[in-house]
Amino acid sequence: MTVWPDDHVILYDGVCIFCSRWVRFVIARDPDRRFSFTPIQSDYGTRLAKAFGIDPNDPDTNAVTHAGTIHMKSDAAITVLTHLAGWEWTRFLFKVPKPLRDAVYSLIARNRYRIFGKYETCFVPDADMRARVLE
Repeated sequence: MTVWPDDHVILYDGVCIFCSRWVRFVIARDPDRRFSFTPIQSDYGTRLAKAFGIDPNDPDTNAVTHAGTIHMKSDAAITVLTHLAGWEWTRFLFKVPKPLRDAVYSLIARNRYRIFGKYETCFVPDADMRARVLE
């Protein structure tokens, strides 16, 4: 099992509008500043992706490091949500069978550019967000 030294790092697709909105959603609900972020297009993000078998040129998942391991697809989203202020109730989603959760996640991930759009270049966060981005 691969272990990652940094904890609570969210790996996301920096050109994906939906993924960038996910980052903003998390930041707005993370007053303790627990999470850091890294776009898969950055050097750090590419290293993280490759360490866990995610193709940095064709990412099909966001991911989060938690307790030294990585969670992907629906596990990543639910893990993040359960650590946000007011969102602890989402823990019940882990009871939904993983194949079903991941099928829904994959359907959205496969179609995210078509549905939500894509930036021409990597999403650039504001100064406050920038302090939480690992590159």
